[in-house]
Amino acid sequence: MNLVEVSAPEIVGVGTAVPATSYTQQEMLDEFDITDPRVRSIFLNSAIERRGLTLPPLLPDGSRATETQGELLRKHLTNGLSMGREALEACLKNANATLADVRYLCCVTTTGMLTPGFSALLMKELEMDRHCSRLDVVGMGCNAGLNALTAVAGWAESHPGELALMVCIEACSAAYVFDGTMRTAVVNSLFGDGSAAVAVRSPGNPQATDRGEVELVGDTPAPALLRFSSFIIPEAIDAMRYDWDDTHGKYSFYLDPEVPYVVGAHAELALDRLLEGTGLRRSDISHWVVHSGGKKVIDSVRVNLGLTRHDVRHTIGVLRDHGNVSSGSFLFSYERLVADNCVKPGEFGVLMTMGPGSTIEMALVGWR
Repeated sequence: MNLVEVSAPEIVGVGTAVPATSYTQQEMLDEFDITDPRVRSIFLNSAIERRGLTLPPLLPDGSRATETQGELLRKHLTNGLSMGREALEACLKNANATLADVRYLCCVTTTGMLTPGFSALLMKELEMDRHCSRLDVVGMGCNAGLNALTAVAGWAESHPGELALMVCIEACSAAYVFDGTMRTAVVNSLFGDGSAAVAVRSPGNPQATDRGEVELVGDTPAPALLRFSSFIIPEAIDAMRYDWDDTHGKYSFYLDPEVPYVVGAHAELALDRLLEGTGLRRSDISHWVVHSGGKKVIDSVRVNLGLTRHDVRHTIGVLRDHGNVSSGSFLFSYERLVADNCVKPGEFGVLMTMGPGSTIEMALVGWR
């Protein structure tokens, strides 16, 4: 079976961005004067060293202000646009492309609700072509990067030679509640701000436009997006939530302590569906790009799929350096895989994200 079809859409560029300010876990404990030993243990045993964050402003007494939902939404808008633009521009540079080449823009976020969304806002700020098609994927959670990439790949496959971009924008600083409880402590110890962009294109001659022929971008071998699979666990639909908290008058994340084990227990079923009919076995997968959902999540997936620490080294590294940056986490790991320069033609890889639903998303990629 020839899995890597000539027309399969390819990943031709990637770029990431984080805020200018970042904090160690100990610095976060100091900033909010957290003394509860249970909460401190969650922070200090998270396998996270540093995260990019934009904290609430300082008050005259040195404490941090409590932000309203309106202030958090403005943070989501301002920080999201800044990071999104930086990641998008880095991605285009990596793909040897320009803004004029972009024909499709998909923006993904879970950390705030905007109408119009980030796709329209970025197009206006960057003065992109008004005819560029766009899509906003909002509220799906950490798995959403692969959900959206399915749509991006589909568009690219039906428009050979034209460039499609996906930008994941997660200003997690705009989605925190600080109240010292164990519920919020788990979330507050985990998430970091970040944006990641990926460029996708199907081989072939581009269509003519009113600006003339679009030049194909980049000469670097690129992995083909071969197939996607989805797996939802409806009985765990409440295990990961971002919903309204009446007590605090704002939206709040919730993560059930059983999430790592629920995801891990179903990872093999999701992978079997992805590989079904391909003739590939798990041992044929050379590269694993897994969402950096947290130490326990990574360990659970690794054990259930029989992976080594080397297999998930980039996932572990992204968690250590950035925390969980939600929907774009897997692209941070993919960027590190590319930088490794260790991939050989003929090899296969799996991209994997997990999130609310509870959901496991996967994609099979192959290098020609």
